Amino acid sequence: MSILELTAVELGKKIKDKEITVVEATKAALEQIKAVESDVHGYVSYDEESALKRAEEVQKGINDGTYTGPLAGVPMAIKDNICTKGYTTTCSSKILENFVPTYSAQAVENLIKEGVVFLGKTNMDEFAMGSTTETSAYGVTKNPWDLDKVPGGSSGGSAAAVAANECFMALGSDTGGSIRQPASYCGVTGIKPTYGTVSRYGLIAYGSSLDQIGPLAKDVTDCATLLEAIASHDEKDSTSVRLESYDFTSALKDDVKGMKIGIPKDYFGEGLDEEVKEAVLAAAKTLEEKGAIVEEFDLGLVEYAIPAYYVIAAAEASSNLSRFDGVKYGYRAKDYEGLHNMYKKTRSEGFGAEVKRRIMLGSFVLSSGYYDAYYLKALRTKALIKKEFDKAFEKYDVILGPVAPTTAPKLGDSLSDPIKMYLGDIYTISVNLAGLPGISLPCGKDKNGMPIGLQLIGDCFNEKKIIQAAYTFEQTRAYEAPAIAKGGAK
Repeated sequence: MSILELTAVELGKKIKDKEITVVEATKAALEQIKAVESDVHGYVSYDEESALKRAEEVQKGINDGTYTGPLAGVPMAIKDNICTKGYTTTCSSKILENFVPTYSAQAVENLIKEGVVFLGKTNMDEFAMGSTTETSAYGVTKNPWDLDKVPGGSSGGSAAAVAANECFMALGSDTGGSIRQPASYCGVTGIKPTYGTVSRYGLIAYGSSLDQIGPLAKDVTDCATLLEAIASHDEKDSTSVRLESYDFTSALKDDVKGMKIGIPKDYFGEGLDEEVKEAVLAAAKTLEEKGAIVEEFDLGLVEYAIPAYYVIAAAEASSNLSRFDGVKYGYRAKDYEGLHNMYKKTRSEGFGAEVKRRIMLGSFVLSSGYYDAYYLKALRTKALIKKEFDKAFEKYDVILGPVAPTTAPKLGDSLSDPIKMYLGDIYTISVNLAGLPGISLPCGKDKNGMPIGLQLIGDCFNEKKIIQAAYTFEQTRAYEAPAIAKGGAK
């Protein structure tokens, strides 16, 4: 078994047992990046020199007992909207092409204390707006299972890098499914934690009431371990919640006896691909055979989730992105006359089409005369959706459903029809609107060999229940990597 085939936790153990050095693990990942990056394009940037230097420092720290955690010495990637001190953070946008943060995100700081090695920053949809990683200013990322297909988005670079063995684990962010959907398309595992579990300090904002940083990795154990490392209370984030316990790995038990799992009928209607439906329901059957109580139920208001989400997310984005004006940091237009013209030209040249579309939509729903009709109504709808979930969780421990209506579409198909792309988020966005935790893990493949993801949703701060159910299901199948992950470039 090569180093690259190990999971993050397995690698961490081998480093601790002195079977593999941190430098060897880092070199293995860097070699794989060089071999497949021209095909996959999972990274916006990676830095061999600083990764190897950090690997040597970490090895010393492991030897002298400074780093004792399960992930010490493990090489990983960070999504490019999460600030890393002294290292370019672009959000895959031209407007931040030269932005070097003076501080690191709290989640990154927590990982530095754990002794992980950062390889580079992963590609994403510009400012996390998109579901295919095609809106990046630095080129599209391709799905390691089929280079003609999208990896999902917006954390497509992180999911593709994990699937292609270009890193052992990665951080993503999830505003409307941006960790879970790419995990599903790329055949890896991803967790969107409860809103407030992981500090948003240093995450460049898209929709502040929806954004959450979370882990992407090969399996549930890696994701739970990485979540444990990044979750913390942070006074610098006013929405950060102080939890009684940040222990998620104790939930890694192969046991669902008596666990109540609800399947929303509304998730299995029109628009869901037959092969996806079969794979997800087969996963439910497996959990039932292992002792879970599985029932169908009606989850109301599902059809209102997409309009409510796109109104709220666009409104928050138009406000958050007003800071990128060419004055303080980032790109500034070359030729302009006066301040207003500089603003206009900088933003016109610096933002891509999808970002402009959402800024305009957001500015429209916040404008006087439309604020009540759209924005306030969307907020009320959000509260009602949360109530529906509260009702469901009085009865069920976990809700089970698909992650996306289909497997990964072909490159270029989604951008021609933005509305169709938005509708593809139907199963993931309610989780963000209600602030709930969700996990996506592989549950099968379609006739073309493309991965299908299973989504498990828990009640607020009940990550442990979804981790336990996911871990139990995962014990019934082996992790599969795409051909490109094993043999380098095609």
